[in-house]
Order: sequence, then structure tokens, then C-alpha cells
Amino acid sequence: MNNPLVSVIIPTKNSARTLEACLKSVKEQSYKNIEIIVVDNNSTDNTKEIAKKYTDKVFNHGPERSVQRNYGAKQAAGEYLLIHDSDIYFNVDSVKECVDVIQRDKAAAIILPEKSIGIGYWAKVKAFERSFYVGNDLIEAPRFFDKLIYEKIGGYDEKLTGPEDWDISIMLRENGNYISRIKSSVHHDEGSINLFGSSKKKKYYATNVFISYAKKHPNEFKKQMNFFVRFPLNMILKKGVLHPILFGSVIIMKALEFTNSKYSHE
Repeated sequence: MNNPLVSVIIPTKNSARTLEACLKSVKEQSYKNIEIIVVDNNSTDNTKEIAKKYTDKVFNHGPERSVQRNYGAKQAAGEYLLIHDSDIYFNVDSVKECVDVIQRDKAAAIILPEKSIGIGYWAKVKAFERSFYVGNDLIEAPRFFDKLIYEKIGGYDEKLTGPEDWDISIMLRENGNYISRIKSSVHHDEGSINLFGSSKKKKYYATNVFISYAKKHPNEFKKQMNFFVRFPLNMILKKGVLHPILFGSVIIMKALEFTNSKYSHE
């Protein structure tokens, strides 16, 4: 099929701040054969009302986003699935690029590189941190899937919340599937970040990362926690040296996130 249906699945939880812009960016895609599916987890704000302005496929299902994503996939009619978060704003050609690349490369899934945007100094630090990860298959994860292959591997591991993106990458590759990537980036709206708020968010996912995921994928976990895998020396010399204050702030942020995450479950 040259113009296959793409099901865009957005899990939500009190997502009113970003959801309008997210869904608007989906509606404005240059690729038009799209259905939008929103799976909400008992929001107490007006998330559902916003979602219903853009689609009649709004569901309530939980308890966490891995379950929401898989539930959305079961409702999907598309040949391909684009599963992303409600704080993502898509490039106008994101879906078109994904369809073109997955067909060209005969891939099972596609990585959409992310650029962080937000308010304040620590949002700038987060954006600088994320810039080190572009092209790193151990850190970036696919978001666009061939639906048949997605179903074949069982979708997201519903026991994981936080590291489920890394897990599905590993599961795809272990089953002999190729993961490709597009060139253009999507924007991840981090909002207003403070140093301790970022740490608190990481702490929420700590048990899944440091216990469940680490036990399931010990070798990958060790690599992903390695500082020089995340920040290769050549990138430090290329970018970190040119922006020493920003890079130093990244180190402070990651150290605090790691410390709070590591010991929150012990």
C-alpha cells in the first residue's frame, strides 16, 4: 500500500497543558491518512474534552502508559502505529517521513529524534543533555511501528513503566527486526523544569528501572547507565568543551537524578 492508514496513539494523564498543541500537530500532518486514538488514564482536568475536539476515539484505560499504549493498539485500524506522549509536538512531515522510511528500509520500527523545549535554565540544560543522545540507539527508542510486528512481539511490557521504550527496542532486535530512523525531530515540551523536579520525576520510575528492567536486561542496563555511553568522549570534546557551564549543569542534574533514583527503592 502506498498510502496506508497510520494510527496515532496518544496516552494521557492530566495532559491539558500540552495536549491541544500535540493533537493540532497531528491534524496538520502533510500525510493525511491518519486516525487519532487517545487513551486517557482517569484525568481530573479537561484532557478528555480537549481530545474529543480532535477525535471520537477517546478511551479511558489504565493504570499506566504501557497498558494504555497496548490498549490503543488494539483499537487501531492502521497498518502502522505511531505511539507517542502528549507533550510531543510533531514536525509537519513526521508521519510522511516515517511511512517513507519504514517502507524504503523494510524496517519494523522507526526512531523519531527528539529536541527538548521548555521554560527556564534547567529546561535549557535538559535540551543540551538530549542533544547528546541523537543517533544513540541505546538511549533513543522507536515510536513508529509496523502493527503486525508490534503485535507479534506483544507490544509494550505492561509490567514496566519508564524503561518500556528501551525494552521494546531490545525485544524487536532480539527477534531479528531492523529499527531505522527519520532525520527530522519532534519537540518534547518539558515545561518549566527545576533541578529537584527533574530528580523527582526520575524517582517515580526508579523501581522499574533499577529492579524490573535491570533484571530483565542486565547487559543493556549497565551500558545505558554508563556515563560515557550517554556522553561519548568525542561528543564531550565537540560540544561539552564549547559549553562548559551547560555541560557541568548536565552532570549535576544527572548525578542528582541517579542518586535519588538509585536509593529510592532500597
